[in-house]
Amino acid sequence: MNPHPSNVIELCQALVQIPSVNPDGDPGCDQTGEAACAAYVGEFLAASGASVQLEEVVPGRPNVIGRFPTEPSPDGRRKPRIVFGPHTDTVSVGGMTIDPFGGELRDGRLWGRGASDTKGPMAAMLWALHEMRAEIARLPVEVHFAGFMSEESAQLGSQHFAAHHGPYDFAIIGEPTRMKVVHKHKGCLWADVHTTGVAVHGSIPEKGVNAIVKMAALVQALDTDFRQVLRDTGGEDEWLGCSTVNLGMIRGGTRSNIVADHCVLRVDMRTTPGLNRAGGAVAALTEFVRRQDETARVEPLPETFPLDTDAENPFVQRLLDCGTEVTGAPWFCDAAFLAAAGTPAVAMGPGDISQAHTKDEFIAVEDLVAGKDFFVKFLKSWLA
Repeated sequence: MNPHPSNVIELCQALVQIPSVNPDGDPGCDQTGEAACAAYVGEFLAASGASVQLEEVVPGRPNVIGRFPTEPSPDGRRKPRIVFGPHTDTVSVGGMTIDPFGGELRDGRLWGRGASDTKGPMAAMLWALHEMRAEIARLPVEVHFAGFMSEESAQLGSQHFAAHHGPYDFAIIGEPTRMKVVHKHKGCLWADVHTTGVAVHGSIPEKGVNAIVKMAALVQALDTDFRQVLRDTGGEDEWLGCSTVNLGMIRGGTRSNIVADHCVLRVDMRTTPGLNRAGGAVAALTEFVRRQDETARVEPLPETFPLDTDAENPFVQRLLDCGTEVTGAPWFCDAAFLAAAGTPAVAMGPGDISQAHTKDEFIAVEDLVAGKDFFVKFLKSWLA
């Protein structure tokens, strides 16, 4: 790990070389958590002139926050506040075919876990702030940085930040978007659908009620009619299409010679802003299930909401004036949690989402440099 990088490429290498694997699930290594990465980022921010705070969200897993100095506005008004917000954690390194923490430069690419998602975008943001450190104070906006822990599972970092430090006037969340501005993305709801029956001996099934059979009818209805309900209720978004449902897991019964008295189906719904405005995914699913089977019930799991930032927002328009375009995404990210708490947010950064989470993750060096240059141009646009 390079403690004193001299350019954005060396900074990205240093970040990749710090293991910061999210500990949830199977991390694939024994070095987990974001503390070391947050500390390194904090030192880099401090060297760039920011005041730094490591704010523990859960034990040993902090957000890193950097606030750059700002001069009073000539008219005495409060300056708008903007925040650059990538995440510091990565997904598991299990099954990778390259050294996940090598940060190797080869074939015009920088290789390793997080190179694309999101240590590349983070490096581009950080180096742009470093390059602009002498001018930031006199910009007509106040500039902050927040490195969020836990984006890859539960998004605890962005939720904590939004609750304790917002709202901001604008947030740019670091994600590999090929430097396009993701102003809309889908939300996600996982929910368990339960059916119940009456258990009896398998030799006399006619005397019981089979919860699996009841669920089979629900599965058929969810896989056909409910998809149309989602289209009709939420409409078709210009960028995101329609809300979707996936029937992902099912389990029921205890033995083959007992009529099943319980069955559970887990569904994964990816939701559009239109469905959210029309009452939301939980309401749509619950009402549909109730109409099919009054004895069935829906148990919602934690939900992430869709992002729907106005493309006409003046900060979005400033990004577009710097030479990019808006787009939408089927995935979700920290931007939605900041937006839900009142901060207009978008996601953008160098790299391609198709490389995220792969066994041989990389970012093209030219894309990394171009991303840094874009963020410098964005900050300099206020000096014109």
